[in-house]
Amino acid sequence: MATPKPHAVTVFPSRKFVAACAHTFFFAINAQDSPILFIFVYLQRVMKKIALFPGSFDPFTLGHASLVEQTLRLFDEIVIAVGENISKVHLLDVESRCRLISDIYASEPRVSVRSYGTLTGEFAMEVGACAIVRGIRNTTDFNFERSIEATNRRLFPSVTTVLLVTPDEYAHISSSIVRELVSFGHDVGEFMPKGVRLSDYMSK
Repeated sequence: MATPKPHAVTVFPSRKFVAACAHTFFFAINAQDSPILFIFVYLQRVMKKIALFPGSFDPFTLGHASLVEQTLRLFDEIVIAVGENISKVHLLDVESRCRLISDIYASEPRVSVRSYGTLTGEFAMEVGACAIVRGIRNTTDFNFERSIEATNRRLFPSVTTVLLVTPDEYAHISSSIVRELVSFGHDVGEFMPKGVRLSDYMSK
């Protein structure tokens, strides 16, 4: 009796797999990287859950720190992305903001700090993030973030937006309030992560 031949099975890659490869290849080619680095970046993307936490962080406050803490419980790594918002009057320049945040998380290898000047979704793809993390303190924040999420979902469907609720004890803190208090010479130490002296990062 003849042994039946096994049926051939054709496996088609998922759309998500193809999209991830395409996006990674796009950035590898743009950066003129080698095929080996392309493979490394892709494997890093699928093996690690990386979150992007974008913002102006001018300055980085206890509220922001609480969101980083929550994010580290959900993801393997977090990239804190410091953006330049030309519509705001800045207290700290981008370099000083990055330095402040880097100093806070100097002993936390899962946190890295980068500055960027592109679309947030594009930067998320560039660093291999599967999610963009945003904090919400109230319904005003929620409505704003919901509209941004809808746009990002349309333009960058492989990146998920995760909205985290700021703990009640920090919900009243905002960077704009801190900047205003500083402008009147008020001490803002109670709004900053432990050990941070804002004056150390301000232009003399």
